[in-house]
Amino acid sequence: MARTPAKSLFTADLIVPAIGDAFRKLNPKELIRNPVMFTTAIVATLLTLLLVVGHDGLGIGFKLQLVIWLWLTVLFGTFAEAIAEGRGKAQAASLRATKAELTAKRVKGAGVEDVAASALRIGDVVVVETGELIPSDGEVVEGVASVNEAAITGESAPVIREAGGDRSAVTAGTRVLSDRIKVRVTVNPGQGFLDRMIALVEGAERQKTPNEIALTILLVGLTIIFLIAVATIPGFASYAGGSIPVAMLAALLITLIPTTIAALLSAIGIAGMDRLVRFNVLAKSGRAVEAAGDIDVLLLDKTGTITVGDRQASEFRAVGGASQTDLAEAALLASLADETPEGRSIVVLAREQFAVTTTALPAGAEVIPFTAQTRISGVQIAGSLIQKGAVDSILRANPGAGETAAATELRRITDEIARAGGTPLAVAQDGRLLGAIFLKDVVKAGIRERFGELRQMGIRTVMITGDNPLTAAAIAAEAGVDDFLAQATPEDKLALIRKEQEGGRLVAMCGDGTNDAPALAQADVGVAMNTGTQAAREAGNMVDLDSDPTKLIEVVGLGKQLLMTRGALTTFSVANDVAKYFAIIPAMFVVLYPGLAVLNVMGLATPQSAILSAIIFNALIIPLLVPLALKGVAYKPMGAGPLLARNLAVYGLGGLVAPFIGIKIIDLAVTGLGLA
Repeated sequence: MARTPAKSLFTADLIVPAIGDAFRKLNPKELIRNPVMFTTAIVATLLTLLLVVGHDGLGIGFKLQLVIWLWLTVLFGTFAEAIAEGRGKAQAASLRATKAELTAKRVKGAGVEDVAASALRIGDVVVVETGELIPSDGEVVEGVASVNEAAITGESAPVIREAGGDRSAVTAGTRVLSDRIKVRVTVNPGQGFLDRMIALVEGAERQKTPNEIALTILLVGLTIIFLIAVATIPGFASYAGGSIPVAMLAALLITLIPTTIAALLSAIGIAGMDRLVRFNVLAKSGRAVEAAGDIDVLLLDKTGTITVGDRQASEFRAVGGASQTDLAEAALLASLADETPEGRSIVVLAREQFAVTTTALPAGAEVIPFTAQTRISGVQIAGSLIQKGAVDSILRANPGAGETAAATELRRITDEIARAGGTPLAVAQDGRLLGAIFLKDVVKAGIRERFGELRQMGIRTVMITGDNPLTAAAIAAEAGVDDFLAQATPEDKLALIRKEQEGGRLVAMCGDGTNDAPALAQADVGVAMNTGTQAAREAGNMVDLDSDPTKLIEVVGLGKQLLMTRGALTTFSVANDVAKYFAIIPAMFVVLYPGLAVLNVMGLATPQSAILSAIIFNALIIPLLVPLALKGVAYKPMGAGPLLARNLAVYGLGGLVAPFIGIKIIDLAVTGLGLA
């Protein structure tokens, strides 16, 4: 699968624009979207004014340092968001380069007319020929062509697009490599898939998710509580016979409110969607990414997802006295003209296991093509008819063979193959049954281990297949899924999803066909394949540009990483604030309440150095955590209990210890340099 390489966080083409954007985000209209940082900016503004008009006994140098570090705190917060957005803008720029103004050949009557792509409207039909770019999103309504989608997916291998079926959707900016197709436009200008992708990766349309909104409300509530608490301090100080300068109160407020997580919250959300885009999955909303991290049930199609998609011949089983060599020779002759993967695998097996040397059909041989009606293919050679096909179809085509002992033996073998998870193909020559070919669905390498990882995450996997229950059960056991739904129809898929949701579980599924659209729309996380129909892409809330259904497993991991990153940094921030209290509160109140000196566990030099050190640490911790916010906390599959314990140990304890060490080091530097 193609994966867009992540750009380094510290390249000049990302850092320099982000610095400029950080200053532009100081606009109150922008800043007020982050109430905690907005409060910090107001406090910084107030202290800036007090530099000129204030007379509170504090040195001008000390207050100037507080002002500088408070403004840096705000700038570091806006910088974190700006650099997260910058990574998306860099990718959007490369996508936009593929979206130059194109000329389209719009069908008009019996001919075509050249028009600008921007003039195309829903329902227009355009002709695209070899070497031309597809001018708009649409569906192939006539013809078949090889299309290069590297500009969108990063994958150089061309794909086939054809009218009808589940491979008809095409995207603007992709190039036709061969043949000629007619495309019906399905979007108006500015509303195409590429347009939406550009807007999403830029962050222009990113809305806060429910979890982000809830956390923002919590942060605002804490800010209001601490603001009220700090506002009441002058009264207590006056009652104790003293006073506390406004600059000291301002410093206390900023260390109390949760500035760290508030500064990083937006960057975490933007980076989460950006990581998904770099994995070639387009999420239509941040809500979908979060839901992926919380899903309980994962529905996966069997073919192409759990299995490689092409059945392989694995064994010849002869009946009625025929030898395996006779069966292998007949099967090879019936398959030489069969270009399907199954047919080619039969030829390979016959040559490798039975040394059948025939490489081509003899002159005059008549090939019998497979049809959906007969479900039989084969060849007629010199008056001898060799047939290969579904067991029931072969028996119907040869009524005299149906009552023989060979037919009874063939039915027994058929049942054994089905119970083993395979598909039987019968072979007959001139009305005589020779035996069956065991076609095996090959389970993808490593898929069992991946399902084991999902099980560790607490996610139940369900395989959906049109196979009979016996075959489905065998493949499910080999692949290691938790459950399966056999002989599934679109209605069955929809009913299963609703049943799981009624039980309070979040459900994810993937699909690519129009018949998958209802289930994709109903699922909490619906991943549509980019190669699928327009209906499927519109119904899902994610689109996999690589059309790799197994990537749903990675999507789950990325969703969990987003949630875990937010939780880990919130834990760190809260623990971080607790440690800062021990630095600044004893320093502020020790004059009024000498007994508080016992809380100066860091042994900070002076009240002024303690306050300044806490403010400096409060500012510096934000840019230091930016790389973690953008890259995300490493996720390993484990249960909720162990995961919580790990996060508390690493980020809770780390958030508690880091300020004690950091503030002490800064205090030594501040004191040594005579800054306080």
